[in-house]
Amino acid sequence: MNQSTNRPSVDVAGVNMGGGAPVVVQSMTNTDTADIAATVAQIKLLHDSGSELVRITVNNDAAARAVPHIVEQLAELDCHVPIVGDFHFNGHKLLGQHEACARALAKFRINPGNVGHGRKRDRQFSDMVEIACRHDKPVRIGVNWGSLDQQLLAGMLTRNANLADPLSLAAITRQAVIESALNSAAFAEDIGLAANRIVISCKMSRVPDLVKVYQGLAQRCRYALHLGLTEAGMGDPGVIASSAALAILLNLGIGDTIRVSLTPEPGATREREVKVAQQILQSLGLRSFAPSVTACPGCGRTTSEYFQVLAKRIQHELDASMPTWKHRYPGVESMKVAVMGCVVNGPGESKHANIGISLPGTGEQPVAPVYQDGQKTVTLKGDNIAGEFIALVKEYVETRYKAG
Repeated sequence: MNQSTNRPSVDVAGVNMGGGAPVVVQSMTNTDTADIAATVAQIKLLHDSGSELVRITVNNDAAARAVPHIVEQLAELDCHVPIVGDFHFNGHKLLGQHEACARALAKFRINPGNVGHGRKRDRQFSDMVEIACRHDKPVRIGVNWGSLDQQLLAGMLTRNANLADPLSLAAITRQAVIESALNSAAFAEDIGLAANRIVISCKMSRVPDLVKVYQGLAQRCRYALHLGLTEAGMGDPGVIASSAALAILLNLGIGDTIRVSLTPEPGATREREVKVAQQILQSLGLRSFAPSVTACPGCGRTTSEYFQVLAKRIQHELDASMPTWKHRYPGVESMKVAVMGCVVNGPGESKHANIGISLPGTGEQPVAPVYQDGQKTVTLKGDNIAGEFIALVKEYVETRYKAG
């Protein structure tokens, strides 16, 4: 059972997380927030790609002054994605001195390890939570193992050293991350922030640590949980690490919102992290965002690259069509297309898809049966099999997913 059903639903400007709501995809900009035009453009790109929440850095007065203008310009572009303010070190000052910023943001993200030290920490944390209460804003209490409250960690290490069988440094660090989050959440509730206005994250950079932390966290609290590796990395290693960690936790029913923190390639746009997050959720059957293409990996029976070229072309056609289809054809995002390379699995996979084609393998008859909803409908032959099949896919969409 999805444990999120046992957690109170947190409303972030109309986007719900927890309480059985679908897992929410979010992302973060890497622009200078004070550069309003660049930040607006990147937020819109992320939202258009499917990000349902977008977090921005609010690190100085210029950034705080820019926030209301960013939100206004997004509204003018008919982009109404909730904006989350990311605060470290001076968030109490910025929120206190820039009320328009506090009002414009949909949620605050506070890192307990970067709020202050000693008595200053409690006062500055209180200031931020009180502002959140005054403006009815939810708060993500986001603990990172790389910026953990050192005073808390030192105390736990001292107590551990006096045990007859002390735990490892890694185990104590995991415990400290959880304690920091839960202590801060309890403190926020004491100040007046309701439990259904609190989201917790405890981010680690190693997959086994992240899994253990969230398993422990899920057992000890009912707050909505945000998942993500704190620094997943660049390219395939980042995608694989994030997929491994999030898939384990989501499959256990743990997690209400996710972010895939990929390091972008130099000069690359930012939206890949959104697509990866969507693909993780779709591969687990938790949500559907776009039609999927099933294609075989190829073997000695498929020495021609024809099926690979067709699969790639179909995926391109689906991706190009989705901006229009998602408004015109409700439900099309769950469609499954099969492009198979030979008779071994071709007919079976094609029958299990909404629409599929079984191409001829090496030495097979040069014919390609097409199946729709489990039934063979036509056999394609000749030099334009690809074009004819794409036309059939589009016809299927228009017929099967026609509104109403």
